[in-house]
Amino acid sequence: MPLPRPLLDHTAAALAAVLEFKYPADTVVSRYLRAHPVLGQQDRAFVAETVFTVLRRLRLLETLTEGRDPRRLALAALTRLRGLSLRELDAALRPAERNWLAGLKARHEDESLAVRCDFPDWLLAKLQQQYGEEELLVLAQSLQHSAPLDLRANLQKAEREAVLARLAADGIPARATTYSALGVRLEGKPQINRHPLFLEGAIEIQDEGSQLLCQLLAPRRGEMVADFCAGAGGKTLALGAMMRSSGRLYAFDISEKRLAGMKPRLARSGLSNVHPQWIAGENDARLKRLAGKLDRVLVDAPCTGLGTLRRNPDLKWRQDEQALTTYRAKQELILAAAAKLVKKGGLLLYATCSLLDEENKQVVESFLSAHAQFELRPANAALAQQRIALDTGEYLRLAPHLHGTDGFFAALLARK
Repeated sequence: MPLPRPLLDHTAAALAAVLEFKYPADTVVSRYLRAHPVLGQQDRAFVAETVFTVLRRLRLLETLTEGRDPRRLALAALTRLRGLSLRELDAALRPAERNWLAGLKARHEDESLAVRCDFPDWLLAKLQQQYGEEELLVLAQSLQHSAPLDLRANLQKAEREAVLARLAADGIPARATTYSALGVRLEGKPQINRHPLFLEGAIEIQDEGSQLLCQLLAPRRGEMVADFCAGAGGKTLALGAMMRSSGRLYAFDISEKRLAGMKPRLARSGLSNVHPQWIAGENDARLKRLAGKLDRVLVDAPCTGLGTLRRNPDLKWRQDEQALTTYRAKQELILAAAAKLVKKGGLLLYATCSLLDEENKQVVESFLSAHAQFELRPANAALAQQRIALDTGEYLRLAPHLHGTDGFFAALLARK
């Protein structure tokens, strides 16, 4: 089907706004689409998919187009990566673009590691040192694909088998996730937020890796637990359901806006043990009153988010080494503050969605060297206790090329 010129124009305009890298790409695209209601559902999907295709392979496309012109980048993505023919594009092209695009179709790709991985130089150097060239290339290529849509069955309202049966009855292909006993992986990207299971709170959208973090902490009924950086509450709700809505679960965050995003999700979930609380910072009086009283604390620390590049490919272009340094300082402060809440014999889980050792293992080692009252509990043993057949060693390390999840790191720390 021929591509209309206005649709290409909208795609290039949306991409131009994204490439300023001032705000998250999904926010920019959503804002653009809301401002142009003339675009139908299929057109909106086309714009979004093309923009994110460019972001995933920006370095390759820049070498092919010899620059960062949004329109040329979009055309290169459509022909080289999305498989549109010159005939399909012809009606959308300006006269001068036809010859240029014909030449582009025949141009050879740059075979350098940086272009094949499609990382900026600073990130390429760090990951190559960690993984080695061979595994790095496999990891990088796995990050160049969109992530699947995972759900978590909310045991307050439905067992996973019942969720799978209902989805099958409604013609929505799905299967059980490999590791999480609560996870459901959908084929494709149906509008699941309109499905009765979602509206009734029987399911929540949550990556399998994120589910596994909660299962590693394994809160029990009747305990006092905190999600220290709760955000919009995806992990909070998973923890609350594991506690069977008993005990007390604090959801702390410094952003009132993020906590407000939890309210409709919490209402759907049916949980009564969750207590969202805004805090001014790591030394808030609310935290001091809970010092040494909590059984388990989750610290899902702010980070570069590079483990989520399948969903947020713009992050590799919006982050830099200075941001990494800033995050590292925050992570150490937050982890030390959260540790004060843990009672003797309690557990502290430090987690990120980063791939970088500077935000992961190095933070944990620094913490342990300064806090002799804590010790590392092997993640593989803790998962085995939960009957989860996953062994990544003493730390939980998840990656899309190995586990089909987002990239996650977690360390389980016990107060002696």
